[in-house]
Amino acid sequence: MKNTTIIFMLLSMMTSFACGETASEKSTATSIIEPVSVTDRSAESSKALDREDIASAQVSTDVKEKTAIIERPLTKESLETEKIVVAEKKVDNSKKQPTTANNTASVKERAKVKTRVKPTEKTTKVTPPVEKPTKDSKVDAPKNIVPNHSAWNDLLEKNVSAAGKVNYKGFKAQKTVLQNYLDELAANPPTNSWGRKEAMSYWINAYNAFTVKLIVDNYPLKSITDLEGGKPWDKKWIKLGGKTYSLNNIENDILRPKYKDARIHFAVNCAAISCPPILNKAWTASNLNANFNRQAKAFINNPKFNKTSADAVEISKIFDWYAADFDDIITYLNKYSTTKINAGAKVSYMEYDWALNE
Repeated sequence: MKNTTIIFMLLSMMTSFACGETASEKSTATSIIEPVSVTDRSAESSKALDREDIASAQVSTDVKEKTAIIERPLTKESLETEKIVVAEKKVDNSKKQPTTANNTASVKERAKVKTRVKPTEKTTKVTPPVEKPTKDSKVDAPKNIVPNHSAWNDLLEKNVSAAGKVNYKGFKAQKTVLQNYLDELAANPPTNSWGRKEAMSYWINAYNAFTVKLIVDNYPLKSITDLEGGKPWDKKWIKLGGKTYSLNNIENDILRPKYKDARIHFAVNCAAISCPPILNKAWTASNLNANFNRQAKAFINNPKFNKTSADAVEISKIFDWYAADFDDIITYLNKYSTTKINAGAKVSYMEYDWALNE
């Protein structure tokens, strides 16, 4: 009996050490091991359960298991089996009660997960390829370009004489070319970026070209005054840059008030015999001033339009209709006249012939 008691004490100590029992559990185990009868041990175990906290129920279970071991006869096989049971409990307790080191490691791992930042992916900006124009690709023409008036110049050289006689039949045969030029003017009206000479040339050419179109569209006729009740200059039908003008709008609302140059009257042509002859070349910024002087001298010194002497002048009705543009008429005539006109010379006006200038 004593040998059995000693063996049981050793096993209890090993079990307590392996399972990490508390001081109260060790005390209980020790009390059970005392050399008493089996009946006394059971009674003692019951008293121990009453004294322990209800939370120590697991200890009571362990005590019952240990008591059962004492009641069984100890053999070599039973000792081996007990060792296996003890080892399994040790493993089970280690799972249920992780150590402080394990807890600390778990906290650190959770902290790493929380603080781990996913690296941002670098994005590469893709630039779309630039398409190069091919031979077949269409390129839009620049807007608001200054027309070079070359098409109009060609038409004038072919259909207008040096004296200003107009071949309207020839213009009618080239009506499509004329219309293309007018379309070019319509698509490219003057802008603020244009120079003074460029804009003036544009408006003079527009006036003359649309006058020719008016005659061609109604040809044959004897006089421009046969159209629109004798007032073809008041009709608004000329479309340029989204606006609609009359011939009078171009001359009296744009050319005269904006540029204030009386020589304009020798540049625009009204398709009448008594009108200053139309120039057989297009007006451009480069020839504007030279042609102004040339036209002024040719008109003032041509006896068909103006008769001058030192003491008297018989001049075109243009100088009467637009007297405000010329200021003192004798002074103005002397700027271009080959005959010196006296300041007190008598001034009269010639009858205006509205017959077609052909």
